[in-house]
Parts: sequence; C-alpha cells; structure tokens
Amino acid sequence: MSTAETSTVGVIDEAQGGAVEILRRGLRSSADFLVGMRLTVLLGLVAVAGRVVLPITVQRALDGGVRHGGGTAAVVWPVAGAMVAVLLTAACSYAVSIRLYRVSETGLAASRVSAFRHLHALPLVRQESQPRGALVARVTSDIDTVSSFLQYKGLMLALSTLQMVATTVVMACYSVWLTLLVWALQLPLLVFLNRSQSFLAPRFGRLQERVGEVLAVASEALAGAETVRGYDASGYVVARADRAVTELATEQMRAQRAITAVQSLAELVPSLITVALAAAGVELVAHGWMSLGDLAAVLFLAVLFVSPTRQGVVAFTEAQRALAGWRRLLGVLDAPGAAAPAAGKRTLPDGPLGIGFEQVGFSYPTGRPVLEDFSLELVPGRRVAVVGETGAGKTTFAKLACGLVEPGRGRVLVGGVPLDEVDRASLRRRMVIVPQEGFLFDTTIAANVRFTLPDASPADIRRAFVELGLGDWLDGLPLGLDTPVGPGGALLSAGERQMVALARAHAADPAVLILDEATSAVDPDTEVRIQAALDRLTSGRTSITVAHRLISARSADLILVFDAGRIVESGPHHELLACGGPYAALHDAWIARPAQG
Repeated sequence: MSTAETSTVGVIDEAQGGAVEILRRGLRSSADFLVGMRLTVLLGLVAVAGRVVLPITVQRALDGGVRHGGGTAAVVWPVAGAMVAVLLTAACSYAVSIRLYRVSETGLAASRVSAFRHLHALPLVRQESQPRGALVARVTSDIDTVSSFLQYKGLMLALSTLQMVATTVVMACYSVWLTLLVWALQLPLLVFLNRSQSFLAPRFGRLQERVGEVLAVASEALAGAETVRGYDASGYVVARADRAVTELATEQMRAQRAITAVQSLAELVPSLITVALAAAGVELVAHGWMSLGDLAAVLFLAVLFVSPTRQGVVAFTEAQRALAGWRRLLGVLDAPGAAAPAAGKRTLPDGPLGIGFEQVGFSYPTGRPVLEDFSLELVPGRRVAVVGETGAGKTTFAKLACGLVEPGRGRVLVGGVPLDEVDRASLRRRMVIVPQEGFLFDTTIAANVRFTLPDASPADIRRAFVELGLGDWLDGLPLGLDTPVGPGGALLSAGERQMVALARAHAADPAVLILDEATSAVDPDTEVRIQAALDRLTSGRTSITVAHRLISARSADLILVFDAGRIVESGPHHELLACGGPYAALHDAWIARPAQG
C-alpha cells in the first residue's frame, strides 16, 4: 500500500462510466449469464414472431370470412394457425423464463463469490474503514437488484425492442400512414425515457446507499448488544436505526415519484395511440383505402407495439436500479489492493524465521504517521514482547510484521524474504496470528481448530490442547471437541475462547507467532493457565507478543518499549527494571493497580 493510498482510503466508490459501459462490464463480471444466450434469444425471437402472426390470422379470417363471403370454412385454417402460434409462443416464453432464471442465478452466484473474495482480500486498513453492513450490502442487496433485472426484465427489454421493430414492419405492410402515426406519438416517449436516465440513476444509487446504511446500523447494534444493554443505550441505538430507516423510506419515495412519473406517461401514450388509430383507421376504411380486416390487424399490431412500451418502461426503471447495483458491485471489484497473490511468488525457507524492518513508514487514513523510518532486526527463535502506552504503535508494529497491513514506505522481511514477495499460502502456513479476542466461527471446538489443519484427526486436535496443558479443561466439557461455541464463540467465556485460539495456533505448528495479549479480560486462575499455555506455545519459536499487561513480558527474551512509533528501550525484563527507565515506570504503574495484583 502506497503512502498515497493510505491517505485516501475511504468509502469504496461506485464504478464510473456510462450506462452502456457499466452494462458491458457488469455482464462480463457475470460471464455465466451469457452461457447459452444464443438459444435463449432464438426462443425469444420465436415467441415474438408467434405474437405477430396472430394479427395476420385475424385479418385473414375477417377478410376471408366476411368480406369475401368464405363463411366458416374460410376462418377455420387461420384460427387453427393462430392456435398453433399461441401455443408455440407460450412454450417459447416459458423456456426463455426458465433459462434466464437458471443462467442469471449461476452468473450472479459467481459474482457474489468474486465480490466476497475481493472484499476479504482488501487491505485490512480499507476493510476497517468501511461500515461492515455497507460492505455486506454490496454482495447481497446490490446483487439482488441485478438478479431481479436479469431474471425478469433484461431480455424483456431487448425482446420488447425487437417486437416493436417486427410490428412496425408488419403494420407498414397494411398502412404506412397509420404506422407513421403510431411512431409520431411514440417517439416523444422514447426521447423522454432516454433523458430520464440522468435523473433516475442517481436516485437509485442513493437508494442503494441507504440500504447499506440500514444494514450497517443493524449489524453494529447486534455486534455491540452487550454494550448496548450494559449501558442501557437502547434509546440511542433505536434512534440511529429510526434515522437510517427514515432516510431509506424518504429515498424510496423520491425514487418512486420518479418511477411513477415515467410510468404515467407510458400509460398515456398507448391510450392516445389506440384512439388515434381507431379514428384514422375508420376514415381509411370508409374511403376504401384499407379493408376492415386490415384495420383490425393494425389495431392488434398496435396493441403488440404499445404493450412492450408498458413492459419496457418497467424494465427500463429496473435497469436503472440494476445499473446502480452494478456500479456498487464493480466499485468493490475496482477497489485497489485486492489482487490475488501472483503465481510463482517466493515461499518462506524451512526452519526458524527472523523478522526485519527496513526504514518502514506507516500512516492510517486519518491522523499522524504511526511509524517513521523504523528499522529493526529480530533474530529467529526469540520471544519478543512489545509494550508501551496506548497509541504508541505496538499493534501497528505487530500487524506490519505479519502482513496484515502493508507499509507505506520501506519493507518488512520474514526469513530474509520481503513480505510483498512471499506467497500468501506460504506465509500463513509459517506465521500465525492470535488476536486479543480470539474469534471463533459458529461451529464446534474441533472445527474451529481443524480449519487451520483440514486433515487433522480428533486425536491430533486433542493433542494440541494436551501439549498446551489445556487437556483437563477440554475433558471437563460435556461434549469435548464437539462442544458448540456459538456465534463468535459467545457460548464460551473470554478465557475459553482464548484457549481454543491458542490450541488452533499450536495445531498449525508455525515458525512465527504474533500474539495480541490474550489475558486482559480473564480471571486470575484462567490467566495463569493461559500464560502457561503461551509459554509452551512460544517455546522455540519466533514470537511477537503485544503485552498490554506486563505479566506477558516477564518471560520474553527481548522487550521492546514503544513510544510515539519509536523504540525507546529494549532488553530483557530484569535489565530494563534495573535501568529505571520508561519500562520500569510502566512496570511500577502496573504493579500499583490493585486489579492487576
């Protein structure tokens, strides 16, 4: 991540470009939608042809049976032909609908997966700068709007255009003047629809943004449910939700007013066309310029001509909604920094790994630089503790060391290999991160450990707990490894979640461990148990522990004392205490806190 990028990370923008460009890129991103499209279009053309045949048979029946006195016999064959056309049209329309539903779901499922992977691969700084609910909306409601359009309206819009062309040609065969009259009344509507895109598109864009905001507020309230109840802050949460929902409703009304204006005009024009055709057609029949059958055929064709207008207007407005969804989806795919690791990137060497920082600089999107011209060499196999006041740069240092964030300047090396050249799979096999709050997936203890080692047997997983001295705790659970942990591990205590997270790290058998202190929210007995497990886990491995409480620093081979993004002291625990410097001051303050004992 460049310095320029870190300074401009913000809300993920929508993709830019005209409607045609967005449509082209959107279809390309849902490539499966185009699979078998030729046959689908062919079936749609047959359906259109079947509809156009019907007015021709009506004209034949009227002129043959009435005008020329052919009687019932002259009507039978045209009617039979019309029945065949109707059945064929219905069958083709059904086939088109089924095929569209199947290919659109397949194509959009691929788009969802692609967007989800892209979001997951975004730099952590960019992810954390976005409301989570808004990100979820990008791969759910935004794609749903595209799905609705593709399944029900997309091809309809194209076939409606073809139907208008086909009926125009057939109408012209009966009466050029009536055909020109139809187009004279229809053309202003088409011009209006084209121009209406400029005010419909922004409305739908804002509407999708409001949907994302509602999801963001809801997800944040659920994630912080414990804090909300603990502080009786339900009024604050409800007020935020009310405001987001009200803004969504307001935006929906604005969009609906625009849609209604377009649809009202679309209803008016077909009525005018029908009245005008009837009046003009009667005059033409009266003067012998066309037959009654010809007029009936033109009136039926006019119905076929204007029906796509109504359907097309609905499809057109849905297209604007879909374009807004596509813009937001493509905005995710356009977001920088999400490229997959390139093939052929370097793998980390075997054995213990050291970590090096060479003139590293890093800044978050807002605020002063956290690290500037930072250089450091950590030898393999050493246990390093990082301490300092809040905001000193400890956590940023740890995130840089494991590649969770990228430096704006300089480079980080692991095992002598620059991190930006390391294959991600190789990096995650050799380096494991244990965050302060050990996140667990909503499944069992075994499954939460196994995802780091998919082929691990229950015996292998249990061994990880036993080797960390946590076997007795595991055996004390009624269901053992099959114990469900709940969403985020909510069915376990904070200490129990950390024990599972440590066993998960141990099972992965990494060469490097990055730990954000895991003992800050547990009882004293659990703290002792976890600390013993940490000692076993870090033994013989390169480790960096962000120590919020200094008990985690005592056993470290090297303690780094951070202040304002710089190391102001370094050394083992006893030497730093003897120096009486910043570390000693932190240690004395920690000892003086009764809760720390």
